[in-house]
Amino acid sequence: MRVYTKRLLIAIVCLLLIWLVTLYSSMIEVPRSLLEAHDVQNMEKRIEILHQELNYQKVQTNQLKIKLEEVKSAQEARGININDDELGRVDDFDSPLILPILVMACDRVTVERCLDNLVKYRPDKTIFPIIVSQDCDHNATYHVIKKFTDSDPSINVVKQPDQSVIPLPRAKVKFVGYYKIARHFKFALNYVFNTLGYEAVIIVEDDLDISPDFYEYFLGTYSLLVQDPSLWCISAWNDNGKPDVIDMSTPELLHRTDFFPGLGWMIRKHTWMKLESKWPPAFFDDWLRNPENTEGKACIRPEISRTYTFGKVGVSKGLFFENHLKTNVLNKQFVEFTKLDLNYLLKKFYDPSLDTLLDSMPTTTIEELEDMRAGTVPVKLTYLNSKSYQHQARMLGLMDDFRSGVPRTAYRGIVTCKYRGRRVYLAPAFRWEKYDPSWG
Repeated sequence: MRVYTKRLLIAIVCLLLIWLVTLYSSMIEVPRSLLEAHDVQNMEKRIEILHQELNYQKVQTNQLKIKLEEVKSAQEARGININDDELGRVDDFDSPLILPILVMACDRVTVERCLDNLVKYRPDKTIFPIIVSQDCDHNATYHVIKKFTDSDPSINVVKQPDQSVIPLPRAKVKFVGYYKIARHFKFALNYVFNTLGYEAVIIVEDDLDISPDFYEYFLGTYSLLVQDPSLWCISAWNDNGKPDVIDMSTPELLHRTDFFPGLGWMIRKHTWMKLESKWPPAFFDDWLRNPENTEGKACIRPEISRTYTFGKVGVSKGLFFENHLKTNVLNKQFVEFTKLDLNYLLKKFYDPSLDTLLDSMPTTTIEELEDMRAGTVPVKLTYLNSKSYQHQARMLGLMDDFRSGVPRTAYRGIVTCKYRGRRVYLAPAFRWEKYDPSWG
């Protein structure tokens, strides 16, 4: 541990020296250009460059704080060795944070709407380069994408090279679209991590709108992935994100979940390295919802979604969109997540706090809750089996399906929502240990 601490101190000193030199030289260059050329446009460019450099230093400072906290925690926990994953996370801080946006595109020219919003809300081109990965070899869509790449060097496009026919038995031919999607995701993630060498990526699909604080959300929550080995992803989506079952007054509220939400999500390279070797040929999103495939790790999700899907027509033929997706709310308020203390989402704090809250909470029934007047006192409902869970979920206005036994948005079997202004926790009436894959 002393070796790591020494390396940290050296790194901090070096970064501070670089920051001072950069700041000093930039302060000199700007007045010099004013005196020599009086070039207003050049001045603006230099100011933008300086702004980006200062952003880099801010991000690096935050990451160094996290790194020091990790070392401090490890030193306090005597006799606990740092595992390989933790070593990988420490080494990641040797370079500035870059979170590329990977846009998954195919044959929808409406990708223009997605890219327009990504460009509109993007605060920094250097921290958030955009990579469009296109499947399907659809020329009209490619020309739409090229309009963006031709005008902005921070936006690039790559074509998925394998357009071969996927051989399937007759019974599975109708699912060929899901097989192509899984193949495309595997190519694109390998391209970002192995070819381009990035350490993390934010994935969006070509039919997503984003909130004004979309980038801020991922920038602020990235440190959670770094600090907490029990997390494997950050998602911008709440499956139960309809306005009548969420708290619209708390856009800053985030939750842990065992159910992979998708629809705008971030993972790190070391996670992909574990997933890539066993990546499924189809239905990868449901595969990621099986705790066995993600080592029982959790994701972070928002109370109010930071993405909204406008893609009514897709491989699901629009049925899922009409029944569930179109009524979800997109957050409109800008939350400065990078300035918030999000440590409450770390497992070591979140789990005990949740247990204490549930233990102190009155238990009621769905019938009694129906008769209650609107109020603010939180209550707990309990379920014994899949049928009792689904009955109460439907009464609350929640999605009631399971994937590998996991209810949507559940964490340790607990699903939370708002009902007539009251926070409700739908929790197992038994000692929860793991999900039952036979449910659903």
